Amino acid sequence: MSALVLLEREGSVAKVTLNRPEAANALDMPVARALLEVATECDSDDSIRCVTMTGAGRMFCAGGDVSAMAAAGDKVGAMVGDLASTLHLAMSRFARMNKPLVTLVNGPAAGAGYGMALSGDVVLCGRAAVFNAAYGMLGVSPDGGLTWLLPRLVGLRKAQEIILTNRKVTAEEAEALGMVTRVVDDEALAAEGAAVAAKLASGAIGAIARSRALLLNAYDNSWETHLELEARGIAGAIAGPEGREGVAAFLGKRKPDFANAK
Repeated sequence: MSALVLLEREGSVAKVTLNRPEAANALDMPVARALLEVATECDSDDSIRCVTMTGAGRMFCAGGDVSAMAAAGDKVGAMVGDLASTLHLAMSRFARMNKPLVTLVNGPAAGAGYGMALSGDVVLCGRAAVFNAAYGMLGVSPDGGLTWLLPRLVGLRKAQEIILTNRKVTAEEAEALGMVTRVVDDEALAAEGAAVAAKLASGAIGAIARSRALLLNAYDNSWETHLELEARGIAGAIAGPEGREGVAAFLGKRKPDFANAK
């Protein structure tokens, strides 16, 4: 694994850290490739039951590395296309893996970092965090899933204003708008993230995976199609080891042990 994106394990929780603090964790091709490698590892390792993502230093992620773009010269279009595509592959892995993602927004998130920050199933935000689309300042359009995520979280009208005017959103406003799950004190962010991840990791990961998939496709399916998928999902889950353990624990008036369900 590259030192640009750290992957650490704490029991069944994988901790992903963007580790380029001297460059505000900006994304260049080495970082994007390292993130894809880490995302693939998290996706494929069944012993990982929850993933957290944060940034090293004072920023979550400043988005694409503008200096690297300038250095690409006449090949900047191909370079940025490759960068965005690689980042998007990593984000797709995180979105479709059979385990939840918790993002810990420890500081400013801009550009593609904005979309990455919002992509968690649970998004915890330190008070020092601020969100800035910033694309208009560079004369470019968004990437990192921002135009998909933000309208679903805050509504189209508010998303239009935020993205098109490059308006900064504070941590407190982000919570009020429903962009993030909740704001916590900066010094408590890591501990709160660890507690949330541990709770998720002890849960019914198969059921969580089905729920993630249903939620991800909720805006694309027809009503009847989605009802059928829900019916098939709950039927499969209740007949599986997690469902059997959940029912037995409920009837036995004990806490379920989903991690060891057979």
